[in-house]
Amino acid sequence: MTELPEPSGRVAIVTGASRGIGYGIAEALIARGDRVCITGRGEDALKEAVEKLGAERAIGVAGKAHDLDHQSEVVERAVEAFGRVDFLVNNAGTNPVFGPIADLDLNVARKVFETNVISALGFAQKTWHAWQKDNGGAIVNIASIAGLAPSPFIGAYGVSKAAMINLTQQLAHEFAPKVRVNAIAPAVVKTKFAQALYENREEEAAAAYPLGRLGVPSDIGGAAAFLTSEQSDWITGQTLVVDGGIFLNAGVG
Repeated sequence: MTELPEPSGRVAIVTGASRGIGYGIAEALIARGDRVCITGRGEDALKEAVEKLGAERAIGVAGKAHDLDHQSEVVERAVEAFGRVDFLVNNAGTNPVFGPIADLDLNVARKVFETNVISALGFAQKTWHAWQKDNGGAIVNIASIAGLAPSPFIGAYGVSKAAMINLTQQLAHEFAPKVRVNAIAPAVVKTKFAQALYENREEEAAAAYPLGRLGVPSDIGGAAAFLTSEQSDWITGQTLVVDGGIFLNAGVG
C-alpha cells in the first residue's frame, strides 16, 4: 500500500490473514487508518503479508489458531506493539475433508471444530480479558452460508460454521453492552481456500449467482470494516450474509 491514511487510533487482530479473506479484511481496516496484528501458520507468508500491508501499521504473529499459547501471544503482542485491541476478526478456519458426513472420520471432525469454533472462542476470551471488557470494541466472526443451510460435500465445515453463528449470538449477549459481536456469512469467495469449489468452472459457478460473479476478498473486507465501524453501533448478534444473491435462488423452481 503506497499511501496510508491518518491513523485512526484503533487496533484490530485478524486471524488467518496472510492471504485470502483475512488479508482482504486487514487491508480494508488499514485503508481506513487502523493498525492490525495478523496471524497465520507460515512465517514466510505472514512476513510477506506484513510487508505488503505496511510494517508501520501491521505486525504478524505466526502459529496455529487452536494453540492456546499462540492465542495469548497474539493478544499480548498486539497490546505491546499498539497499546490496545479494539477489534477482533476471527477468520482462521479449515476444511480438510470433502464428502458426506456419514463416513466422516471423527478425528477430522474434531480438528474442524477445534480450528473453526473453539479457537474463535479462545481468541474472544483473551481479547475480552486483555482489553475489551474494560474499554469496549467489536468482534466479527467469519462464518459461511454453509452454516445457514445444508451444503453438499462440506457438511462438517457447514456444521462448524452453524456453531460459529450461535457462538456469535451467545458472545453478543454476554459481552453487551460494551462489545458488539457479529458474524459474516460469505458464499464462495475466490481464494485458495475455496478453489476446489470453482476451479476450472468459474464461469459456470458464477452463473448461479444473481450478481453474476463469485466473491473476492475485498467484498468481505468491506463488510468487516462496516461491522467494526461507528455506522454499525446499534448492531449486535447478527449474521450479515454476503453472497452475491445466491440465497435468492433457494426459492426458485
